[in-house]
Amino acid sequence: MEVTQVLLNAQSIDGAVRKNAEESLKHFQEQNLTGFLLLLSGELVSEEKPVETRKLAGLILKNALDAKDQQRKVELVQRWLSLDGNAKSQIKAGLLKTLSSPVSDARSTASQVIAKVAGIELPHKQWPELVGSLLSNVHQLPVHAKQATLETLGYLCEEVSPDVIDQDQVNKILTAVVQGMSASEGNADVRLAATRALYNALGFAQANFSNDMERDYLMRVVCEATLSPEVRIRQAAFECLVSISSTYYEKLAPYIQDIFNITAKAVREDEEPVALQAIEFWSSICDEEIDILEEYGGDFTGDSDIPCFYFIKQAIPALVPMLLETLLKQEEDQDQDEGAWNIAMAGGTCLGLVARTVGDDIVPLVVPFIEENITKQDWRQREAATYAFGSILEGPSPAKLIPLVNVALNFMLSALTKDPNSHVKDTTAWTLGRIFEFLHGSAVDSPIITQANCQQIVVVLLQSMKDTPNVAEKACGALYFLAQGYEEVGPSSPLTPFFQEIVQSLLTVTHREDARESRLRTAAYETLNEVVRCSTDETAPLVLQLVPVIIMELHNTVEGQKLSSDEREKQSELQGLLCGCLQVIIQKLGSSESTKYLFLQYADQIMGLFLSVFACRSATVHEEAMLAIGALAYATGPDFVKYMPEFYRYLEMGLQNFEEYQVCAVTVGVVGDICRALEEKVVPYCDGIMTQLLKNLSSNQLHRSVKPPIFSCFGDIALAVGEYFEKYLMWAMSALQSAAELSTHTTGDDELIEYINTLRNGILEAYSGIFQGFKNSPKTQLLIPYAPHILQFLDGIYMEKDMDDVVMKTAIGVLGDLADTLGSHAASLIQQSVSSKDFLNECLSSEDVMIKESAEWAKLAISRAISV
Repeated sequence: MEVTQVLLNAQSIDGAVRKNAEESLKHFQEQNLTGFLLLLSGELVSEEKPVETRKLAGLILKNALDAKDQQRKVELVQRWLSLDGNAKSQIKAGLLKTLSSPVSDARSTASQVIAKVAGIELPHKQWPELVGSLLSNVHQLPVHAKQATLETLGYLCEEVSPDVIDQDQVNKILTAVVQGMSASEGNADVRLAATRALYNALGFAQANFSNDMERDYLMRVVCEATLSPEVRIRQAAFECLVSISSTYYEKLAPYIQDIFNITAKAVREDEEPVALQAIEFWSSICDEEIDILEEYGGDFTGDSDIPCFYFIKQAIPALVPMLLETLLKQEEDQDQDEGAWNIAMAGGTCLGLVARTVGDDIVPLVVPFIEENITKQDWRQREAATYAFGSILEGPSPAKLIPLVNVALNFMLSALTKDPNSHVKDTTAWTLGRIFEFLHGSAVDSPIITQANCQQIVVVLLQSMKDTPNVAEKACGALYFLAQGYEEVGPSSPLTPFFQEIVQSLLTVTHREDARESRLRTAAYETLNEVVRCSTDETAPLVLQLVPVIIMELHNTVEGQKLSSDEREKQSELQGLLCGCLQVIIQKLGSSESTKYLFLQYADQIMGLFLSVFACRSATVHEEAMLAIGALAYATGPDFVKYMPEFYRYLEMGLQNFEEYQVCAVTVGVVGDICRALEEKVVPYCDGIMTQLLKNLSSNQLHRSVKPPIFSCFGDIALAVGEYFEKYLMWAMSALQSAAELSTHTTGDDELIEYINTLRNGILEAYSGIFQGFKNSPKTQLLIPYAPHILQFLDGIYMEKDMDDVVMKTAIGVLGDLADTLGSHAASLIQQSVSSKDFLNECLSSEDVMIKESAEWAKLAISRAISV
């Protein structure tokens, strides 16, 4: 195979030539993998070959070692490990040789491939000489080989976990990297590669950061690099500081004053990419301190292992003025651009985090800035003052903020309609939204919205919804929080008199020509949903009038006209929003008998539309339509059975949709809704549903987050069909048992423990549903053989001591269900169980009302079972 020519063809502008080349590469890879990889590495290493084929060869080589998909990745790792040893040695030698190529693209590609190979081999104790040979390269000339080697060390640290490289080698890597970073290194490319490598190596430096001398040295080198004449090096050095701030927060005290000086200078004088990282350092410190203060609730007793150093509290007299200055550096068009990020936005974000960290202390530092700038001629000053105000509304106490809001509210409402500048209006609407989000609602003692100003607020917001898309979108957001604050106001809401007008204005917004800009259409529907969700019985007739309107809109989107792909994307976005809106309306009207009866006249029409929506190819639409169908099933109850023959195939499609696993998860939830609605009428569909659910559980292609809801769903099915569940009992129990074993022996990070708790909860909900489903049936004795294992599972999770409250409540409930359903058969088992007594007592004395109630019920059930 003439590999150079094929690789050139694979980059051809002619589609047919390109496709042909890709086919032959694929064919060769399947026929003879070893030969294929050797050819690629030969191409990458050869100085005679054109740069574009060397680069592509390296890229294909890299993709043969790694994949985003977990399953595929495992296969590729196994495939590499089982390749012929001589071939692998030849490939690796070629890669290392390429690091000294004069061609930078070839070097850089080789760096990445070496790191991927190391990621596979080092954990298997293979290629032990790699780090040594890289380090010997660092002291060699030419300069470009040094740069490439440092880049490789950086990628290597990104690829492997710290426990794979022993401390002695870590020390050598850090020494090499720090030497490359030092000011005495004449070559900027080498310094940059070294600084970026340090960023990736920080996770390996735990031991070094615990040693005062080494830490001082590392910090000094990083701080010196922030003063480099080369902007990319300064940026990379600040990125290192940001990473250090979260990884080694508790080691920062001796350096914080110097870091403040360096960051302040960068924020005021340096180029934007550098200044942004300097602000990010302080945002990162805020994140750390917010987490610590939340976790420990502010009272640090002797046993708290992470004290808070209150760096932010000490820094605010200088930090806040620095951040306020950044707010004046806005860009002309930042509001129109979705992904905009600049120094003013970073400064405002950081100011918001500071407010959450220090609370009331920030207010006196910001108020003078607001007062001084809010009425100035220059729009930048007015916008900055408004942004500063909006940024500090979360964190300080209502008592501190409400007097300010009372003074500012009228001014802001007038600015929103009258300020000549669109930026100022945009930020004003955003700030009003924040006021309503944090300082309005049943939790706040003194209301800022009264009979007197409610109408004015609504009028101004509806007026602003006609403004440019970015301002209108923020006005929708403000209205969203205004409605949310009235969620629990009793029979009459202050918004009732304006309900019709609000709904009409929001519908008008969704029809604007420019509604796709600034997410405006989405914001309008989200707000409409919230207004409906928080409405009271008084406005139910008006919500009912909305039904045919939304039905008509949805109907118009499913009429079969031929659309371009952009039109189709726009249409499926709209369908998703309309399905979401119907879901909220269905839940609202279905929740009271009087409106439910009137609403159900539309049910057939709505269900028909949902079914035609499934003809679309878009995952979001499927998800939204599924959720809405779940709500419809809940509202229609047993009558939903008439839709099942047509709907069932879409239900099955949803359960088989592993690719878009969110759709699968939502569909599993809908199966639960349908079981609750249909009860025993769901029996004809159970074989198909249970078969598919069991298949999903045994698949390793399905995202793990879908598995807990599947177990809960077993419980829903058993509860609906009662003793009919017997035919699935053996399979379901076997799946539950293996998952239960998996979930009792856990060690891992917070994310894993959170997942394990979700899994436990799903398993327990299944047991609970099965016990309750079989209760009072002659077939109860079928469950007896499973009781010991279930009690063992309860013992296991009790002993692990890492249950969250949700699991605790479900677990104690299962203990009660077991006693309640099995009666005297359970008594001796419960008495023999290791921890059920301790567990019960712990739950009885819980502060959580729900856990306590569950425990009291379980106690009653157990005492009844024992006394039989």
